[in-house]
Amino acid sequence: MSHVITLLVFIGPLLAFGSSEDETPICQILGSPEFPLLSKEGVVMIGGAFSIHSKITQPPLSFTEKPTRLTCSSVNLREFRFAQTMIFAIEEINKSEFLLPNISIGYRIYDNCGSTFTSMRAVMALMNGDERAVGKSCSGQSAVHAIIGESESSSTIVLSRTTGPFKIPVISHSATCECLSKRKDYPSFFRTIASDLYQSRALAQLVKHFGWTWVGAINSDSDYGNNGMAIFLAAAQEEGVCVEYTEKFHRTEPEKLMKVVEVIRKSTARVIVGFLAHVEMNDLLEQLSLHNITGLQFIGVEAWITADSLVTPTSFSVLGGSLGFAVQKANISGLEDFLIKDFWETEFNCKEKTETPCKESQDLMELKDYDDDVTELRYSSNIYKAIYAVAHSLHSILKCSKSQGCENTVNVTPWQVVESLKQVHFTIKNGEQVWFDNTGAAVARYEVVNWQRGSDDSVQFKPVGYYDASLPLGQKFVLKTEDIVWPRGKTEANIFIDNSNDCHKCPEEYWSNENRDTCIPKNVEFLYFTEVMGILLVFFTLFGVLLTFIIATVFLINKDTPIVRANNSELSFLLLFSLTLCFLCSLTFIGRPTQWSCMLRHTAFGITFVLCISCVLGKTIVVLMAFRATLPGSNMMKWFGPAQQRLSVLSFTVIQVIICILWLAINPPFPFKNMNHYKDKIILECALGSPVGFWAVLGYIGLLAVLCFLLAFLARKLPDNFNEAKCITFSMLIFCAVWITFIPAYVSSPGKFTVAVEIFAILASSYGLLFCIFAPKCFIIVLKPELNTKKHLMGKTESN
Repeated sequence: MSHVITLLVFIGPLLAFGSSEDETPICQILGSPEFPLLSKEGVVMIGGAFSIHSKITQPPLSFTEKPTRLTCSSVNLREFRFAQTMIFAIEEINKSEFLLPNISIGYRIYDNCGSTFTSMRAVMALMNGDERAVGKSCSGQSAVHAIIGESESSSTIVLSRTTGPFKIPVISHSATCECLSKRKDYPSFFRTIASDLYQSRALAQLVKHFGWTWVGAINSDSDYGNNGMAIFLAAAQEEGVCVEYTEKFHRTEPEKLMKVVEVIRKSTARVIVGFLAHVEMNDLLEQLSLHNITGLQFIGVEAWITADSLVTPTSFSVLGGSLGFAVQKANISGLEDFLIKDFWETEFNCKEKTETPCKESQDLMELKDYDDDVTELRYSSNIYKAIYAVAHSLHSILKCSKSQGCENTVNVTPWQVVESLKQVHFTIKNGEQVWFDNTGAAVARYEVVNWQRGSDDSVQFKPVGYYDASLPLGQKFVLKTEDIVWPRGKTEANIFIDNSNDCHKCPEEYWSNENRDTCIPKNVEFLYFTEVMGILLVFFTLFGVLLTFIIATVFLINKDTPIVRANNSELSFLLLFSLTLCFLCSLTFIGRPTQWSCMLRHTAFGITFVLCISCVLGKTIVVLMAFRATLPGSNMMKWFGPAQQRLSVLSFTVIQVIICILWLAINPPFPFKNMNHYKDKIILECALGSPVGFWAVLGYIGLLAVLCFLLAFLARKLPDNFNEAKCITFSMLIFCAVWITFIPAYVSSPGKFTVAVEIFAILASSYGLLFCIFAPKCFIIVLKPELNTKKHLMGKTESN
């Protein structure tokens, strides 16, 4: 509940439509406006969303007054540098004589503080603007033409889903989740980084390259971590890499983090693949350092492998020798000076000895003299490329030229920018080409970096190889093994990897034991006759057969009484025989599936039920014809006498027999060992062979049942003290309800429960037919024999 209230309060500025005194419609912001951290006006506007602060403090929710704003803390130097890079690129374009020559680009940069709540406020502000009253009319246009951000996949998903319906382009510099590649869900999303599809597969290749076949795996419990880890695990299985454990946690779950640390401490795997965002990696690093867990070989992803925030006096003892994939460096001339010096002088005027205070930006003063990590311009280059991609798109839309400038009278809409971004292909000043593939992503290129000590004892991220998905097969992955420094100064990759060379994959029908040192047979699961569920189903099956036999005996003894004769005794006995077969066919579903039992269970079930419904259909037609025959001059019954009734039952049943024969001849059911649903056990089941055959059998039964129900429904009000059509209508209603609910239950039930659901549907529908059609007759025959007269049946006696 608190999350809902918080979301409603912190959702950010929304536009409301109202009217003034002269009924002129206006737009007005509901709630407090959200102002950007950094902004500058221009003819076209680009928005930005970065986690310049990485932590938030949620205000107390007393539910008696409006909560105060979220408090942001812990400045993230890396994210702040992203905002600086965005401003640098925009200023560079504004000074250009070739790109958008007479058009100025403005910006609005928001700080989301690493929170989806604050992200939503920023998104709403970027779409709506921050003015309290927009004006006399609402244009419906976004306040920005494109948005750069965010850094993490989960926040980017929120951003893209919110802006998607308005077709506002979002270009991320580091959101790598493969889920964002779905153009149907994210049609206006682009990124200047590759999807994790390539990195995850490359991680498996890297692990296999060094012969590490026994590893642990940890990931962030987020869209980024879960999707990336799923791809890695699938690729690792293909490469023959054994994964001892897979653990995940989120930055807000300290108890799960402690569990992960305990799993690492007890495990025998010395190689750990960490598909973690840099915040989760930082939390894990703190705990590993605290518990003195060192000497492990970490394999990292681009999100943390070059994160300077992880470099501390004690971190090298844990992460020293780590290998991982990093976004390639890019040397952008002028950016380094701007990050260190020019930005502060031009944007804040916060040089030392100045008398001008920073006021609203006072919390950024702690960054004033920082100059670390400016050589690690990896994601910053992606932001630079993103800004230039938007500029080239606008340049194309506005038909700009150096001689005539741009058509600045053109009203550029965000959806035009989306379409133009799909076509951009340009080269930035360092010679790198930029374009987007059909998923909106850039080509996959990574450096393989290694955590090493420099000559000055500093931590360095040294390139030791590369991965380039655009190169031919066999040339994509290159490693300089001799340049790698291993944990604790080891000189070879396999010295510290205990038992890794002895790891092998268990055969398909086997599973590793708890200690993971022996392959043991998987448990085989099917519906046994001797288990509780099997015994119950057998009991109700035999009980149904017994009831059917008792009713048949009662009918046989009283075959000459009016109630039996009036309800077509021949069809009644045939219906009881078919119901007996329906009950018995459920037994073919219990026990170990074999070739014969698989073929028998579905065909026997299909044929016996059609025989049963055909009898009911014949009885329904007899009821209709009988009352038609009482009309003067009617000779209807001669067209549907006993011979025609037998022929109709035979014809309907033969059609089902032909369907079953075709099914068995073309692609029959067969026993199948399902090893995909559970990892530790094998499900023995009957594969359908041809799904078309299975659904044709069920469909034909359903068709006859619906036809029978409609005819019985039409005859339900015919005058008679004992109108069988009413009973048939109710029985068919139960029959159809059972099988309609059976379909979703059958599809969703796992293992032996699939068989149990099918048996239950057979028994339920059989009991329904038995009780609805025969119970009223037996009640009169046994308990009310005085009503078993022709006068009563014809309605010629006064009813109680």
